[in-house]
Amino acid sequence: MKDWLLKYWRVLNRPSIHFSFGFLTLGGFIAGIIFWGGFNTAMEYTNTQEFCTGCHEMRDNVYVELQNTIHFSNRSGVRAKCSDCHVPHEWTYKMARKMAASKEVWGKIFGTINTREKFQENRRRLAEHEWARLKANNSRECRNCHEFDSMDFTRQSQRAVQMHSSALASGEKTCIDCHKGIAHELPDMSGVEGW
Repeated sequence: MKDWLLKYWRVLNRPSIHFSFGFLTLGGFIAGIIFWGGFNTAMEYTNTQEFCTGCHEMRDNVYVELQNTIHFSNRSGVRAKCSDCHVPHEWTYKMARKMAASKEVWGKIFGTINTREKFQENRRRLAEHEWARLKANNSRECRNCHEFDSMDFTRQSQRAVQMHSSALASGEKTCIDCHKGIAHELPDMSGVEGW
């Protein structure tokens, strides 16, 4: 084994016989650009609605619910897609979220939520996980579109003005504290304090 490793190390370590250093450097640079372009293209594809609703678990459960909300159909014609609420826009946070979401592939492979009944059984756990994630990042994804500084309190209901003003003043609350169930149906919250 050691001899085998040494043999390949010598091949990699010695100068190229057929190609110049400049050619190898340029080739590596071009290969890097191709890899980076392919990587970014794949990342952007995984943020499309087509990708998110490509499996029946999402299409038949949460996507159907989204279609009945103001985030899907509203007077301004702005439509939020799955990645707007579930994937941060900033690159480093996006990569961290993609890595964390990769374990969802296991759920697909093992059929954790492949029927409506299984989805409903797991709905509360899934929702609480997502709420905790949004709470921990100060509802970063919500703030891609909604910002306290941009809100016109004169056009909000009195209750909304009161809640948004107190949340803004205290700095302790974040969007998800009050807006659970804004884009999807709430799970059964019986037995949870405050519901």
